Amino acid sequence: MLHVAAVGASNVLLTNSDTTISTFNKDYVYEVKKARSEIRIDGVIEEPDWQAAQKADTFFKVLPVDSGYATQPSTILMTYDDKALYLAQIFYDTIPGKRVMESFRRDFAFGNNDNLLVFFDTFLDQTNGFSFGVSASGAKWDGTMSNGSAVSLDWDCKWESKTKHYDDRWVTEMRIPFKSVRYPRGSQTWFTNFSRLDLKANEKSSWAPVPRQFPTASLAYTGVMNFEEPLPKPKPQISVIPYIFGGVSKDYEAGTDASYRKDFGFDAKIGISSSMNLDLTYNPDFAQVEVDRQIANIDRFELFFPEKRQFFLENGDLFSSYGYNTSTPFFSRRIGLDAPVLAGARLTGKIGNDLRLGLMTMTTEKTNDFLSRNFTVVSLQKKVFARSNIGFIAVNKQYFDVPSDTSMYNRVVGVDYNLASANNFWSGKFFYHRSFQPGNPDKQYSQGASVTYKTKHLTLGLYETSIGENYLAETGYVRRSGYNFVGTKTGYNFVPNKKVVSHGPDVQIDNYYDKDYNKIEHEYELSYHFQFQDRSEFELSYKNFYVKLQEDFNPTSDAANFLPVGSDYHFGAVSAEFTSTRKTLFNWRAEATKGSFYSGDIQFVEGEIGYRFQPYVNLTMNFNFTDMDLGAPFDREQFFLVGPKMDITFSDKIFWSTFVQYNEQVDNLNINSRFQWRYQPVSDIYLVYTDNYFTGNWNSRNRAIVLKMTYWFN
Repeated sequence: MLHVAAVGASNVLLTNSDTTISTFNKDYVYEVKKARSEIRIDGVIEEPDWQAAQKADTFFKVLPVDSGYATQPSTILMTYDDKALYLAQIFYDTIPGKRVMESFRRDFAFGNNDNLLVFFDTFLDQTNGFSFGVSASGAKWDGTMSNGSAVSLDWDCKWESKTKHYDDRWVTEMRIPFKSVRYPRGSQTWFTNFSRLDLKANEKSSWAPVPRQFPTASLAYTGVMNFEEPLPKPKPQISVIPYIFGGVSKDYEAGTDASYRKDFGFDAKIGISSSMNLDLTYNPDFAQVEVDRQIANIDRFELFFPEKRQFFLENGDLFSSYGYNTSTPFFSRRIGLDAPVLAGARLTGKIGNDLRLGLMTMTTEKTNDFLSRNFTVVSLQKKVFARSNIGFIAVNKQYFDVPSDTSMYNRVVGVDYNLASANNFWSGKFFYHRSFQPGNPDKQYSQGASVTYKTKHLTLGLYETSIGENYLAETGYVRRSGYNFVGTKTGYNFVPNKKVVSHGPDVQIDNYYDKDYNKIEHEYELSYHFQFQDRSEFELSYKNFYVKLQEDFNPTSDAANFLPVGSDYHFGAVSAEFTSTRKTLFNWRAEATKGSFYSGDIQFVEGEIGYRFQPYVNLTMNFNFTDMDLGAPFDREQFFLVGPKMDITFSDKIFWSTFVQYNEQVDNLNINSRFQWRYQPVSDIYLVYTDNYFTGNWNSRNRAIVLKMTYWFN
């Protein structure tokens, strides 16, 4: 059993045999009483247990300023029985106008909806946890938490909620089965916080106060919830999710006949213990995954697109958080995009309170272009000090059926230290990774260090990276190799709490050097930002660049000409960006840039406009126009990228989205239309149509339609 005792003036100390954890907000304790009768999830708070429950009804402002109480009252009630936790929410709303509710879609966009979010730290490590929430439309939100505040919404579980609206308030009841979350045996205390986003009042607030520079999801600033009796013993759960799919595709560009496909596969989730999960997949199909949003690419390096496939995303931080986003040893998009995945397994969870384990192995099929390959990654993370951790990772990519006198593999091992102070003001990372490959040349290292100090007013950061010229992480993402980097960032924030809520300057200085520490590139940025009372934002910036090319570079489609290796360039540009408030039905964001670019000039405008017929229809369109003139002998380049998207949510079970992307830079028009019917909890039928056309003559390039059905047994 946990014992609670006040320590000092700012934190509470909780001990549990081999665990000692300090947390802030010692005075914010919620005593959860056990229910004596049945709770009906109907959005009507009338049961006796709700009347007897403790009220969490004092919410503190976090944004626009973190002083004072929220303008509109909020109340949270909780109770529980042997099977589930129950939560009731009453958010009063007397400001004239419609409540902001974008759609019925699960895992809604946080900033586009009035909403409640709840955060649970069940293992009391102030680093990992679970998040649940509802928007004003009644749409659900559920996700796993990592790195102290990050929420991954790619985890779904079975739980219930019901939302009702009244003239002066909106009310929700929630039922979260204990079997849907993980917690230690004998658990009687969790850390928690409740967050309200009230767009009509232009406020974000929380029950346990959080400094405005941090998200309300910050587990360093949770309060404490004590259950009246210890929770029921966690029971291992087994879920099987079979799926069948079929489709037809035709490649007009290649001139091949139509190709028909029908197949089946399954996912399985096996609870090894209350804190350890085994996920299995056979013959997975990811046709229902939303297509990537295209962007205009005039960069010298490979673009980084985020992972969207659910199997790789649940507990994905155990594998993807190593290194930086410019040099990470494991990037799951390397698996299965060039060859179908045959099968895979992933074991993730906790060993005790302070050690996390991740093990993943995936095998892809042999194709005409690639041999069969196995991808295996092992990750261990050990909590140290208040909220920091040290991690070890090993990644192996192995080819099958290679000639007997040939060895084809790529391996990376590494260690990371992630700094997170008790009050969240200090954060940082220190890592060293090394790759191994046939021949094993020298300089196969990736090393980096960073430290950031962040308060309400001041941000200071120092960053360093060194990547060896022969470092190779084939299962990772390495933006560039053979360089040394040093960068700093300084920012100051004035918070006058008027129509301009906050404003201030930011200075970023990034320098790149070759292996002998001769400068090969710099990027200096000076910017000034404004945040207004209605949560709209404006930023004005100037960037100055120096580049000495290490390889030939052609940013245009002019195949006959290029900028030669060894040539150097000084250039710069001015940018202005505005983001409107999200509480109005019409909203927009736009950025305009004008300046020099390598040997010539560039100007472009990009952004997004949107309108919603809430909560049923959400219309958006991203756009980009680029005008680039590098001078003779290059041709002047002018191209559009336009991406209209229509998202219709007929209810909380039926969704239809269509995304059209017209991209003159790559001479392609893509149409992706996806229908989803959630006919049972976490069980879906998808119908997906994809078409590609040339932008000049509008001839079809390829076309496909896929039908997929899943069902969740548990």
